[in-house]
Amino acid sequence: MRLLEYSESGKLNIHSFDDDAIPPYAILSHTWGADGAEVTLADLVQGNNQAGPRYKKIRFCGHQARRDSLQYFWIDTCCIDTTDKAEHSWAIRSMFRWYRSAAKCYVYLSDVSTKKRKAGSMLTESSWEPAFRSSRWFTRGWTLQELLAPTIVEFFSQEGEKLGDKISLMLSIYKITSIPPEVLNGAPLSQFSINERLRWAEGRITKHDEDRAYSLQGILDVELAPMYGEGKAGAFDRLKREIYRLERCIQDMHNTDPRDDKRRIEETKGGLLADSYRWVLDNTTFQQWQQDLHGQLLWVKGDPGKGKTMLLCGIIDELHSALSKTALVAYFFCQATDSRINSATAVLRGLLYMLIIQQPSLAPHVRNKYDRAGKTLFEDANAWVALTEIFLDVLQDPSLSTTYLIIDALDECVTDRMKLLEFVAKQSSASDRVKWVVSSRNWPEIEAQLERAGHKVRLSLELNAESVAAAVEVFIQQKVDQLAQEKQYKAETRHAVLQHLRSNANDTFLWIALVCQDLKTTPKWNVLKKLASFPPGLNSLYKRMINQISESDSAEICRQVLASTAVLYRPVTISELVALVKQLEDLADDLDSVREIIGLCRSFLTLQEDTVYFVHQSAKDFLFAKAVNEVFPDGTEAVHRAMFSKSLAILSGTLHRDMYSLEAPGFHINNVKRPNPDPLSVSRYPCIYWIDHLHDSKPKSCANSVSDPQVVGVVA
Repeated sequence: MRLLEYSESGKLNIHSFDDDAIPPYAILSHTWGADGAEVTLADLVQGNNQAGPRYKKIRFCGHQARRDSLQYFWIDTCCIDTTDKAEHSWAIRSMFRWYRSAAKCYVYLSDVSTKKRKAGSMLTESSWEPAFRSSRWFTRGWTLQELLAPTIVEFFSQEGEKLGDKISLMLSIYKITSIPPEVLNGAPLSQFSINERLRWAEGRITKHDEDRAYSLQGILDVELAPMYGEGKAGAFDRLKREIYRLERCIQDMHNTDPRDDKRRIEETKGGLLADSYRWVLDNTTFQQWQQDLHGQLLWVKGDPGKGKTMLLCGIIDELHSALSKTALVAYFFCQATDSRINSATAVLRGLLYMLIIQQPSLAPHVRNKYDRAGKTLFEDANAWVALTEIFLDVLQDPSLSTTYLIIDALDECVTDRMKLLEFVAKQSSASDRVKWVVSSRNWPEIEAQLERAGHKVRLSLELNAESVAAAVEVFIQQKVDQLAQEKQYKAETRHAVLQHLRSNANDTFLWIALVCQDLKTTPKWNVLKKLASFPPGLNSLYKRMINQISESDSAEICRQVLASTAVLYRPVTISELVALVKQLEDLADDLDSVREIIGLCRSFLTLQEDTVYFVHQSAKDFLFAKAVNEVFPDGTEAVHRAMFSKSLAILSGTLHRDMYSLEAPGFHINNVKRPNPDPLSVSRYPCIYWIDHLHDSKPKSCANSVSDPQVVGVVA
């Protein structure tokens, strides 16, 4: 990138900088004069008369930059060699990025004057606003991106007098352009649809017809190499194809939307209570990480149920509130019980997805590989290698905004956890613009890997017991207040519940949530007796819950539901669960009863939008570590075997030619409408995971004793 500079002696110099070494600079936005009226790069190189009127805009920009303590400035007419086709093409594709990266953008309005004029016999001050509203600058195609891309845009008259900026003049600019105030105030353009952004350009003109399309590429988050001569229609056709390819790339990259995961987790846990996490904002370790330019990695660690996930949810919300609109916050919530989000590849895929929907200009790093490989880039055996290369390119991109990357529950990354830990430890020191937050249980193997990170700080919940205890107290108060209001407790009952929770919670949010969930279904006349049955400690509480289920009239069906859900590779809907669990098949038309059964297992399972989840990873861990005999009396292999057999039965019963009655081959997927009911709704899980259940049923060891001909046939 070339930049201009006026020396102390007043000489105009031109400098070239590599992309990773560009200093702060101002940038000029203006309308071009007639051919030959603008100073070109060749004029500067030849050292033509720099005092002439053609240099007026250059002098203005240089002097204004110096007043703003900026040494360098950029002007399109003389910083690009338009005679070099390759450079000209690169400049057009880089223009939006150059304007966005500028410290300030000066809009020079050559048709707006602030001079005093005579009106009749009186000398009056004329308003510049009518001229501002009708300025040619608002009618040109290229100036749209020059208005939208920079953070600071200041408007100046032909005399060089400042008229205001795009914030102070927001209402006038909105009336002129119909561009929403939130856009002018810095809201990411990606928040607005393609059609909305195209409307902002309606009525604008360019010297070359093709520039109508080329000038929109940064605004629409794509890159388009200019091909002058293709005409306006050809340029817009290519632009639309690029938009489609970008949208397709983002769709294929999407495996989960971490924003939805965050909302689901918060809802599952009863909502995010600000007073239960705000203590961290005043924590010395947290402030050290936040303020230290070289403290890149914050590791939040603690035992199960101590509130790590909700603490990170709170940190995410605080970062969104405190940071500038250009800063990026990308996060991912690992969950061991969901195969979609429990691998190292899924973590990088989710973080990249969030980064690119916030800053689409980063998409070319993905497109370089995606355009050749397609969706398999994110899914095949080489996905980890490809994604790490893409991620490194993104982290090193000079245009990357200040970025916060947050990964919750590293201990729940089941597949390739060590690879992820090595990657985080190494890359957390790669860029001063990127800060990392990770959380996990107190596992030595995680500590050993993160110890290799160059710049890190630890925030141990156990070492901040006083702060955690205060947060737990707030959580207890809120939960008891809710219970007392909903169940209409008397004062002495409310006090008894409050005291029991305080005495037995051991600063564990999850224990409190589980006890309060049980009390919700307890008649108020039985609360005091029920309280005494809740032991302190998560495992003790889980043990009590298992015993309670085992002694109930619904013990066997609850056991089947717990065992089946525990071996599933992702959360399933109620309909999928009914299809997979033999004991539930008679309830296919009575899903309310299935919901009641899941409610009986509420200390372990929860329902969100009719999808079954474990309340916490520790609940699933307990079933495998402490309740194997009760939940898996014939071993986990037998449950996998039942799941495999049921999967084959479902597939045999549902899969057949032309399931959606399309009749003719070659139907485009976008034109396919799912029938209601969807014959594939219960087949999706078995289609993918039947082979995993077969593998984990240990078929080689059981082939001789299995009577199911389906299993024997597959094993053989």
